[in-house]
Amino acid sequence: MRAYQPTLFPKIQSICQTFTQEYDLIPAERKTQLLQLSNYISNKIKEEKTVKLVVICTHNSRRSHLGQLWLAVAADYFQIPDIQTFSGGTEATAFNIRAIRTLQNIGFDIQPENSETDNPIYHICWKTDMPPYPAFSKKYEDFPNPKKQFAAIMVCTSADEDCPLVQGCDFRISLPFEDPKAFDGTALEAAKYTERAHQIGREMFFIFSEI
Repeated sequence: MRAYQPTLFPKIQSICQTFTQEYDLIPAERKTQLLQLSNYISNKIKEEKTVKLVVICTHNSRRSHLGQLWLAVAADYFQIPDIQTFSGGTEATAFNIRAIRTLQNIGFDIQPENSETDNPIYHICWKTDMPPYPAFSKKYEDFPNPKKQFAAIMVCTSADEDCPLVQGCDFRISLPFEDPKAFDGTALEAAKYTERAHQIGREMFFIFSEI
């Protein structure tokens, strides 16, 4: 296994190490699905092509951002180059503040560019000396997302059903996660957002651990 990238923020580095010790929490059937994406990435690397991964949910507000960010962190942790990660929705809304707070608590540095708009841009870092990743809600086909030769990773059943054709992708996989939105405004809100963030992170790390 490759060593982790030493410039990751300390809290991020710590949770990454935890993920690598929790793969037994992933059901065997789910691992079989995740390995399909590992194989796609491995084949692209063997072909010396840039790997483009687009994580898609309905509103591009919660799960798709969590998936995109953990894929990017996993690529850094395992030091796998030429990985580009993106997120999008079948419609655009806004990057949900509850998901943002969860990521901040985990250790991501997230700074809003302009919080007065309905769909703010957030600048996100997970390691030192990196250009901030601009995160905002967008449709999966909108800039800066790729137009062709990318993997479409469907992380909610609604987006998977409502979008039978993802134009331009050369690989598509359905990896749904339960939406933490169901717990908004309840006593379980923070715990469920953290649980989902950890589950998604664990599975994204498993994908890269098999490359």
